[in-house]
Amino acid sequence: MQILFLGDIVGKPGRRAVREFLSRLRGRRDVDLVVANGENAAGGTGVTAPVVREIFDAGVDVLTGGNHIWDKREGLSLVREEERILRPANIPPGADGRGWGIFPGKSGTPYAVVSLLGRVFLGNWDCPFRWMDEALPEMKRTAAAVLVDFHAEATSEKRAMAFYLDGKVSAIAGTHTHVQTVDAQILEGGTGYITDVGMCGPVRSVIGMNPDEVLGRFLSQLPARFEVAAGEAEVAGVFFDIDPEAGGCRDLLSFRMTESQMRSEDAWKRF
Repeated sequence: MQILFLGDIVGKPGRRAVREFLSRLRGRRDVDLVVANGENAAGGTGVTAPVVREIFDAGVDVLTGGNHIWDKREGLSLVREEERILRPANIPPGADGRGWGIFPGKSGTPYAVVSLLGRVFLGNWDCPFRWMDEALPEMKRTAAAVLVDFHAEATSEKRAMAFYLDGKVSAIAGTHTHVQTVDAQILEGGTGYITDVGMCGPVRSVIGMNPDEVLGRFLSQLPARFEVAAGEAEVAGVFFDIDPEAGGCRDLLSFRMTESQMRSEDAWKRF
């Protein structure tokens, strides 16, 4: 079964590109479940009800989160009330919402999707490694296929999690840094992995933001408000081919595609 994981959706350009990509993907690949990281979907940070509705209407089935998921005030109630939005699972107990869930694919196959947050450079959250140890048995009672979004800053922490969970989960998709890495692979134990999926957002940007504003901050070291960049956007993601019974990853394909490439039939040949 094919699971499509899309990188961090950044603002309006990212949402627009995701909508066009998914509309043009129909009929080319039989995708059972579409998961995307949505923590930057509303104006580059956080989520709002109209934005979430737009993304789900475009064809995304599940939104995972990260350290910015609550940056918009209404994100608190959205995470609490909308079961298709996941906040990081390993934050301290008592927070609203949930960090993982079982979601049926179009085929009816159940998938466990987990939103996990790293600690290196990101804060003193509960240990993501030990959290997975405790939660995995419950997930596996319902779903053989487990997809983990590991939202982390350090590549070392992501790689460590990959080896820790190899053979225990179906796939691990790294998010947060917005720059796709070239290490998409199937590990020895059968787990699909990529250090960072990349982002769905403006091409001419610094991880989605207006480059002129970001450069000003680097040069002056003064506080600055960043806005989502304008112009053409791209979609970055990974297709994971998952065995629905054994739970292993049989194949995977990482990709990046701009809006202009989406309109060219030649660009779709690799799919």
